[in-house]
Amino acid sequence: MSRSTPATIALAKAGVAFELRTYDYDPGSERVGLQAAEAMGEDPARVLKTLVVLLDGKPACVVLPSDKEVSMKKLAAALGGKSAAMMPVPDAERITGYKVGGVSPFGQKKRMPTAVEGAALALPYVFVNGGQRGLQMRLTPADLVAALDANAASIVA
Repeated sequence: MSRSTPATIALAKAGVAFELRTYDYDPGSERVGLQAAEAMGEDPARVLKTLVVLLDGKPACVVLPSDKEVSMKKLAAALGGKSAAMMPVPDAERITGYKVGGVSPFGQKKRMPTAVEGAALALPYVFVNGGQRGLQMRLTPADLVAALDANAASIVA
């Protein structure tokens, strides 16, 4: 497994401190984030999943705990939009440059508006995908929000 991905390169360039952690990715898992948390022995609230949505028809990114669901209404409000909906998988993979199960909020082909679940800011550290299946990056929630220039808000259902 390569430890150099667009995500790790982007964080290193931004001067953000992070640690890499690998785990055995299960391609048959229905909930990738929960499977990652379990495989790493971490609380699902610390292992954040990255979703790509359509916000008023344009791509946006959302980062939230792997054991939670996003409220599209709250997400749209947090990013100043009227409506949000999940982006179809093929479109999300094309736009981000990552495969589902390996989508990172960092190093995407095109920067997009991003919302991070605000409750994550209370944690000492979180994990986000490192840009490939089976690779996670550990960093502080404050660094996550700052590096993404994200809006931290209550976005869970």
